[in-house]
Amino acid sequence: MTIDISQFYQVFFDEAEELLAEMERLLLAVDLAAPTEEDLNAIFRTAHSVKGGAGTFGLNDMTEVTHILETLLDRIRKGEMALTSEHVDAFLAAKDILKMQLDGHRLGSAVDQDAVANVRMMLQSLSQDVVVAMAHMAPSFHAAPQADAVDHSGGRRYRLDLPQMEQREIIALSAEVGLLGNVTTTPLDGGRTALVVTTLESLDDIISICSFILDPDDMKIAELPALTPAQSRLEQAERARVEADQGYGFFDPEPAQGATSAAPASGEGYGFFQPLDQIRADAASGADAARGYGFFEPVEAIRAKAGIQDELAAPTAAPAEEEKKAAVVKKDADKPVAGGAESSSIRVSIEKVDQLINLVGELVITQAMIEQRVDTLDPMVHERLLNSVSQLTRNTRDLQEAVMSIRMMPMDFVFSRFPRMVRDLAAKLNKKVDFITNGAATELDKGLIERIVDPLTHLVRNSIDHGIEMPEVRRAAGKTDAGRLFLSASHQGGNIIIEVSDDGGGLNRDKILAKARSSGLPVSDNMADAEVWQLIFAPGFSTAEQVTDVSGRGVGMDVVKRNIAAMGGTVDVRSAKGFGTTISISLPLTLAILDGMSIKVGEEIYILPLGFVIESMQPVPEDVKEISGKGKVIKVRGEYLPLIPLYQMFDITPRFTDPSEGLVVILETEGRKAALFIDDLVGQQQVVVKNLESNYRKVAGISGATILGDGGVSLILDVAALIRSSRQLADESIFS
Repeated sequence: MTIDISQFYQVFFDEAEELLAEMERLLLAVDLAAPTEEDLNAIFRTAHSVKGGAGTFGLNDMTEVTHILETLLDRIRKGEMALTSEHVDAFLAAKDILKMQLDGHRLGSAVDQDAVANVRMMLQSLSQDVVVAMAHMAPSFHAAPQADAVDHSGGRRYRLDLPQMEQREIIALSAEVGLLGNVTTTPLDGGRTALVVTTLESLDDIISICSFILDPDDMKIAELPALTPAQSRLEQAERARVEADQGYGFFDPEPAQGATSAAPASGEGYGFFQPLDQIRADAASGADAARGYGFFEPVEAIRAKAGIQDELAAPTAAPAEEEKKAAVVKKDADKPVAGGAESSSIRVSIEKVDQLINLVGELVITQAMIEQRVDTLDPMVHERLLNSVSQLTRNTRDLQEAVMSIRMMPMDFVFSRFPRMVRDLAAKLNKKVDFITNGAATELDKGLIERIVDPLTHLVRNSIDHGIEMPEVRRAAGKTDAGRLFLSASHQGGNIIIEVSDDGGGLNRDKILAKARSSGLPVSDNMADAEVWQLIFAPGFSTAEQVTDVSGRGVGMDVVKRNIAAMGGTVDVRSAKGFGTTISISLPLTLAILDGMSIKVGEEIYILPLGFVIESMQPVPEDVKEISGKGKVIKVRGEYLPLIPLYQMFDITPRFTDPSEGLVVILETEGRKAALFIDDLVGQQQVVVKNLESNYRKVAGISGATILGDGGVSLILDVAALIRSSRQLADESIFS
């Protein structure tokens, strides 16, 4: 049966992109002074997985780059050469090239072949750079003074009985599995082949490698008993002799000193392989098979010469015991790896998720309609119906929360983009920066995740360029040479707070005021710091002394604030001269569904987001005071809060104009409180947020709209805008 693998292209593209992102993260986190075996193996696995997938789909350009990359990584993880910053730079450049090639296959975008050739040449030169093996040059996990390949002789032994396969597939499988340990082969009855793998790696790793070439279910796996010390020494001695005679199946005998190569390196497969034509000829003639598929002699020959006897020489001996052991091992291999992404997640297009959320939104509206209808029924007569409706309400809420969680993504999706950018920009500006993140697991709606990337990118670049000082300046100020840049996320009520902080020089108040005056902005020397810091968001405002490709044009911070405001968020700035700056962004967790309080003013019903509500009360007349030209304030437990009469904001005829006759709702946002004067509280409910701007136009003081249970439309209040306007209530045309 022929399988059309084109249907799996999108899956490969998505997985390859994730693997490349993971490779970049690992490379930026690796400790050059003491890289761990786990880190190097993880980097190697990402490159190997990309190579395997690209080879499966015939993407030879990616396979060629990852092969050279993999070869270099393999030498480093085996301790044959030390990991240096030059290697990391080359690996990051290779990652960029692979991403470009991936986009070329997926999107049809142009691929810079010159850049590809340059990276391949760079990797090739690094991999051919023979380094004298010294103890201090090997990675920290290699205790031996010499940088030899990993010794797998003490590992576990597995026998893999392969199904009938073509010779080229067996050769490829032997080569891939050989990266994990020592491999020997032997023919079986029926034209089949068995591999014996001695490795320190897990059986799951072996199965993962095999799955690129065959279906693991078609393979019979058994764990073999360990060799005795005497058998192990005999086998190693015989293998060493065979390998020395055959040059591992890859290389010709080393030429005499001073001899030169007759053929150019390109004709020899970059110095690693024989010419392609010769490899194909050898494969067709069966020469590789006669030599043990290019690696070793058949295992029977090696063991016969070494005088070793075990069950592999007679595969049919003790069949019952072996079948039982194979079944046990096979059963264990079939178990999903705990926490493995492959077994615990599926890929679903965002269009399907959005459709599901829209349907749940309509269900919430329908459920509200049913609740409103049954409110008029006699609870004694219709007790069962009312209980069923209550159960429906609970189930609808649980369903809504579960569905909304599907769209929630961890902030790590955003944070993971910045370590590379910070590293490159700091190097470009000759600065030293330690990048620290916190709260990467904090979740935010996918729609907001995608829109927050650009504003955060600008803020991070600004912190590195303007905030963190040059090393010599920091030393003079008694600081460490390396500045620290923090990126954090946390939940606060119904919002997520994202902060970009640095320990640099802080904002220069005098410089900002001088620039504001020269730009014609209305400023004064007695302005509060918080008001001065907000000047940096003015269009075209920049205190940079010269324009660079990083900043200085004054087109950035105003766009940041505008984009954040468009998402229903706010931006706050805190700074101390000589100690650093913190820019805090507050965003709603989701824009789709929210818990709201229904309030009534006159004949109109508005929705107040519950996350901003502290309490509601009916004030006594003596607690309400009027400040000349500033409107009214209300005293709440010794604290005076500005009073916002909603009827005055929206030009509505209210039932009450005296706050002591109506109700006030105490609100808090951005660290400020206010009292909203309304006529009555209607109730609390979940509402589906509809975009008012796309269906009508932007209305100041309104963040959206929703459909009520009776089919009517209710406007959702923008609490932040109402509180910001509370200082200007004397001007009734503020929202006109």
